[in-house]
Amino acid sequence: MQRPEFELIDWIRGQVRDRGTVSLGIGDDAACLKPNPDRELLVATDMLMEGVHFEFSSATPQQAGRKALAVNLSDIAAMGGRATAAFVSVALPSDRGMQFARDVHTGLIELANDHDVILAGGDTNSWNGPLVINVAVLGEPWMPRPVSRKGAQPGDWLFVTGALGGSLVSGRHLNFPPRLAEAQRLVNLVEVHAMLDVSDGLAADLHHILKASRVGAILFEPDIPLTQSAKTVNDGRSPLMHGLSDGEDFELLFAVAPEAGRQLLSSWNMVTSLTRIGEISTELDCRLRRADGKMELLPPIGWTHRLGEAL
Repeated sequence: MQRPEFELIDWIRGQVRDRGTVSLGIGDDAACLKPNPDRELLVATDMLMEGVHFEFSSATPQQAGRKALAVNLSDIAAMGGRATAAFVSVALPSDRGMQFARDVHTGLIELANDHDVILAGGDTNSWNGPLVINVAVLGEPWMPRPVSRKGAQPGDWLFVTGALGGSLVSGRHLNFPPRLAEAQRLVNLVEVHAMLDVSDGLAADLHHILKASRVGAILFEPDIPLTQSAKTVNDGRSPLMHGLSDGEDFELLFAVAPEAGRQLLSSWNMVTSLTRIGEISTELDCRLRRADGKMELLPPIGWTHRLGEAL
């Protein structure tokens, strides 16, 4: 059963007429524009809301601003690109004052400076509601073409950067490093067939690749890398379930040919780990191969945006 957020996205996509200047539109981590035959431009945008994406009982204003940019940089990384400029629009709570507003922008600007991204414009408003931040980031692919979700092929190996699960428990969702450098290294080393960043959960996001590529996948339970938080949180859910469904990991999930996978395993020299976690199959479903060899269907479990409540 399709989740409400993606049902709405599919409906919007059906109402939009394609034009030649948009080479990749709605439905991926970023759009790709083609302003002229020799250049492609990546555009990513996300809106973050207090009470949904962060709470000030656990987050600082700087962390809220940082995360608003970081999720967009992660989307640019997922397209195999580099970020160049950001545009920031904020709805500031009118009762929190100028220092609060400066702190939000300080977190954002510091991360922008870390990645050589220019804050090039935006809009500022205030209201009697919670903090809302919308960031749009421009970038460009490192290779002649960006890496989309469509392109995974049967036999491809599935990889993930870093480790998964427990991000909300550990607070990593506020301070995660966008994998821009890792994405650059990947596309310079091998041809990446399909890629995205894990924001809604490994199982949920893998299904996006499978749907776009019209393939299936098998995940290897023993090989899924789990964070220490996923292993130790005591909430009645298994560490594996946290790794499959927690979301807010912002690691890169991608598919490459087996030869390219072997090359990555032999030549990867970055601090961020790289783990083979499965393979692409011809069956149009997603399955989990347990440690004992038993296979079971893996639905797209993960974070769900409750549109009925939001609207």
